[in-house]
Amino acid sequence: MSMNQLDQLKQFTTVVADTGDFESMKTYQPQDATTNPSLILQAAAKPEYSHLVKQAVTEMKATGITGPTLTEATLDRILILFGLEILKIVPGRVSTEVDARLSFDTAATVAKARQLIAAYEKEGHSRERILIKIASTWEGIKAAELLSKDGIHCNLTLLFSFAQAVACAEAGVRLISPFVGRILDWHKKETGKDFQGDEDPGVISVRSIYNYYKKFGYKTQVMGASFRNKGEILALAGCDLLTISPGLLAELQASDDAVVPRLTQAEAAASGHVKISLTESAFRYLLNEDAMATEKTAQGIRAFSADIVKLEKLIESHKFPIIDPSRHV
Repeated sequence: MSMNQLDQLKQFTTVVADTGDFESMKTYQPQDATTNPSLILQAAAKPEYSHLVKQAVTEMKATGITGPTLTEATLDRILILFGLEILKIVPGRVSTEVDARLSFDTAATVAKARQLIAAYEKEGHSRERILIKIASTWEGIKAAELLSKDGIHCNLTLLFSFAQAVACAEAGVRLISPFVGRILDWHKKETGKDFQGDEDPGVISVRSIYNYYKKFGYKTQVMGASFRNKGEILALAGCDLLTISPGLLAELQASDDAVVPRLTQAEAAASGHVKISLTESAFRYLLNEDAMATEKTAQGIRAFSADIVKLEKLIESHKFPIIDPSRHV
């Protein structure tokens, strides 16, 4: 019996579920799972997950804190409760995101990351199973560098440029998430052209980063993210990790066509990359020169921040249907 594409892909790439939906994770059996404020907002609004929101509100109210501090604590608790449920399903790691509004504050990002790790450890989970998601700003990368010295591993998200990838590798970041589909979106809008397969600018970007990392022996893992179609995924088969939405996981599972590794150590070794190192000023200049990366990073931070505000408003209004938690055992 032939293997479907999803099972074939799992042979040489770690498959990660890009969702806050627990049932999808159970269906596709990924190694890891990633979430972000937008995915948590979508999940929190569903009746089947409202018991987690109710639990967070109840627990935090019982602490006696009030006002904005209560809202912030409740938001953090919602992220942790979703993460705890995910850890029951996946054998590997969960990525939990730091508030995107802290993307330009290194100290605040470090403090929030330590709070989140402490909350997981209080629940009995090792920090080895947690990735703290941080936007790939200079301040975020520096925060991840500091956190790595404490054994706190980070997933640098909203990454669109080679400069961001180089800075992450130099900082010893555990994992990066270059956004394939959003790069494609920008180029399609700018040119009016539809790109496929190896011509996809998002695919080209990730392949270049992967080759650079492997050629120079960086330990930072590359996890392609934000896919728009199955072709992008197949063009990056062999990447360290790929985080994939439930819809595209279903497409892969439904096909028995052959999957072959497209990213390899041999190709990386033969690439023409020259090793570089970036100062803060060089990083900022190169990022500024890349209109796509500048626009998409800023847009991503704004979008995630907006969804955090929506989550806060939902918390404050308590407009959640109350469902008996015993129904969700």
